[in-house]
Amino acid sequence: MPESTASQPFDRSSEPSRMDGPPPAYGSASSSLRLAVVGAGPAGLALALLAARYLPLAQISLFDARPPERDVSGDPRTLALSLGSVQLLQRLKVWPAAQAQAIREVNVSQAPPTLTSPWFGPGGEPAVHISAQEQGVEQLGAVLSYGQLVAPLQAAWLAAAALEPARLFTRFGQPVAAIKQDRAGEVEVDAGIVERFDLAVVAEGGVFSEQARKALSRDYHQNAWVGTVTLSPGSPVGVAYERFTRRGPLALLPLPDQQGRPRAALVWCQPQAEDDVASLSDAQRLMVIQQQLPASVGPLLEISALKCFPLGLNAERTLVDGRCVRIGNAAQTLHPVAGQGLNLGLRDAFSLVESLRRQPSVDAALRRVEFQRAPDRWATIVTTDALARTFVWRWPGLPAARGLGLAALQALPPIKRAFAQQMMFGRR
Repeated sequence: MPESTASQPFDRSSEPSRMDGPPPAYGSASSSLRLAVVGAGPAGLALALLAARYLPLAQISLFDARPPERDVSGDPRTLALSLGSVQLLQRLKVWPAAQAQAIREVNVSQAPPTLTSPWFGPGGEPAVHISAQEQGVEQLGAVLSYGQLVAPLQAAWLAAAALEPARLFTRFGQPVAAIKQDRAGEVEVDAGIVERFDLAVVAEGGVFSEQARKALSRDYHQNAWVGTVTLSPGSPVGVAYERFTRRGPLALLPLPDQQGRPRAALVWCQPQAEDDVASLSDAQRLMVIQQQLPASVGPLLEISALKCFPLGLNAERTLVDGRCVRIGNAAQTLHPVAGQGLNLGLRDAFSLVESLRRQPSVDAALRRVEFQRAPDRWATIVTTDALARTFVWRWPGLPAARGLGLAALQALPPIKRAFAQQMMFGRR
């Protein structure tokens, strides 16, 4: 039987047990810390809640441009969370299990034209199949809407702030115009009124097309068309599909049924120079998508209106800059081919709070965070970037090489298990 996720610590490491251990000694980085968190999206809210719980002496101010009365629950953007992220949110008691669809299986395959061989398995196409059962877990991750995650996170923060109004401050409706550092090791946050903090964490990322360019930036000249599709009754439940096509990756992420009708979130990547999706009717879009998917998906019945987002890599070289830390999309905006952007941000948040709780000073904590997060962060950035660029390059033999890589991954169980562990929990 698969192990229960409730018994699994976040990231399957000893860090959560340290987080739940004895309080830090007097003089740790968390003593009298003044912390500013800029951005009340999923990563910023999770960080603020972690800090409120595990840094009991810290004063925490959460800034966001949106007004406090705005209802965020209806935001339909789709989020794909790894198992480690689900476990972290469960620990914070904000996981909306009833609104999320568990991912039980992931199928990654390559569409023709590519090498075909009986060695690749049924259908002769290179593919990797990863299931929760073979990994010994109840689920590999989960899919839900942005609003369904942010709403309980925000409600939990507001409830915590109401209980400790002298320590936890909600600064909604106050956009941050500037963050400046001085030589005294303090940070000035200008949100209409300038306030001084020991540390500022920026979790306000946005999308690639709207961001100022960071130290490492690359335009993939690709668009992502996102929306939802309705599947046929009886379609496999909880299966995520990623299909590598000549034009780019095509993904279907399972969503909770709507009035008994199975649905999936669609991420359909196209090269900008050849992108004709806008000119197609819904029926034509369904036909083109159907032709590129494996037969196991079954017939697609309906498609929603689609939104288009240009894709690129935009990353800082480091998370830490003096007393300012960037997490999530504020630190690295990635191609959606691996679906790891928010998961990286949540792991950043956990690591930062744990370090502040244990290290003797803020500067020591930040040095530890930079060192500790670098392997996971750069492995994800490099892998995602390399895979995304294989769809931009039109070199002969690239699809064949990608297909052989998928086939080798499927044929070597130890390597496949290591890959699955990294997707679920990050690199440790």
